[in-house]
Amino acid sequence: MIHNYKQAMDYLYRNLPMFQRQGAVAMKKDLTNIRLLLEAMGNPHKQFKSIHVGGTNGKGSASHMLSAMFQSQSFRVGVYTSPHYKDFRERIKINSVEKVQLIPKLEVVDFINQFESVIKDIRPSFFEITVAMAFKYFADQKVDLAVVEVGLGGRLDSTNVLDPIVSLITNISFDHQQFLGDTLPLIAGEKAGIIKKNTPIVIGETQDQVERVFREKAEQMNAELEYADQILEASYNQETRQISVFGNGIDLIFEAQWFTPYQLKNVQSALFTFLTFVRTESLDVDWGKLRNYLENMPTVSYFLGRWMLLGESPKIIVESAHNEAGLKYLMKQLGQENYEELHMIVGFSDDKDLNTILPKFPQKARYYFVKADIPRGMEADMLKELAIKNGLNGRSYSSVRNGLRAAKRRAGPSDLIFVGGSIFVVAEVV
Repeated sequence: MIHNYKQAMDYLYRNLPMFQRQGAVAMKKDLTNIRLLLEAMGNPHKQFKSIHVGGTNGKGSASHMLSAMFQSQSFRVGVYTSPHYKDFRERIKINSVEKVQLIPKLEVVDFINQFESVIKDIRPSFFEITVAMAFKYFADQKVDLAVVEVGLGGRLDSTNVLDPIVSLITNISFDHQQFLGDTLPLIAGEKAGIIKKNTPIVIGETQDQVERVFREKAEQMNAELEYADQILEASYNQETRQISVFGNGIDLIFEAQWFTPYQLKNVQSALFTFLTFVRTESLDVDWGKLRNYLENMPTVSYFLGRWMLLGESPKIIVESAHNEAGLKYLMKQLGQENYEELHMIVGFSDDKDLNTILPKFPQKARYYFVKADIPRGMEADMLKELAIKNGLNGRSYSSVRNGLRAAKRRAGPSDLIFVGGSIFVVAEVV
């Protein structure tokens, strides 16, 4: 019998394989376990409407933006994302702007106690349990809609038992090649696994190398496919801090003090997915309320780790981008910052192909190589050796916090300190 939340977390971490911490050993290769779990719970995933969000980059951002958009229309929105930064309950919440409700600690405890025998019989992974817990919680809470982010891939991801109203695939880039394939079409094929029969699918970005993959899968499933960037045109004015979105009868302009330019495609993708849902369900939109929520996105309580400001003088920014495409946008954003000297605190998981990642980092910077406090974290000394070969010079540190302390000691008030490379590095400082 589990008596409190701490015991519940100890139970989950000790007894269930967890990909984020252990890597491939925690991977499940089919949907058998999640189907058995959900059947034992009365198939809660069939008791609410949903939007399924896949892709390589921007899934979490698009999911939170979608939640805000629907919340503006008085929807009560369940939001499932992964991984978490500080608190497991970040994965499972209701609403993402005002009145954010993380799954209560008691609900987590009760869930484990109620289904402990089922868990022992099925022996699911950590991710499978979190998905099942989220779906049961959303069903019990009678949410109007759940926005559910894919964990990894799509075709075999535990979230892929949903029958959504609409699905979104943000983009395709290289990441987790050992599981998804070593070419963009192969990766796209896995991501396309979330395309369902007779269900609209939105693709966020047009990419010539994978467009055929999505079109063929959509035809096979008789799914209406549309590209957000072919229908909506989005732009950002740096001086006025205004985002403008036009197309398909839409003329939306809103001020966004919270915004960073690399999020523009996520805004475009999320908005078109929102509009597709609205059209499919024959709903009206209160554009004034929608604009107000989009302007007040800074109130998103658990939209963590995305170009997040932690301090001034020196300026400290954290960012979770950790693959080739994400880092491309990150480096472009860094290039627009003004600073005297750049201090880069970086760490990676040990399954990343750093030969393609490290060359994207600026050589004119002081580096602090660190290891995230997880088994998958690459050793700081090993990272340092690889980085030096790519012209990145600095010292290694025994922990993320020690690296940050060293950077703060050395940085002047006009310098910029950046922390990133891995979600798990960022999680230790936010």
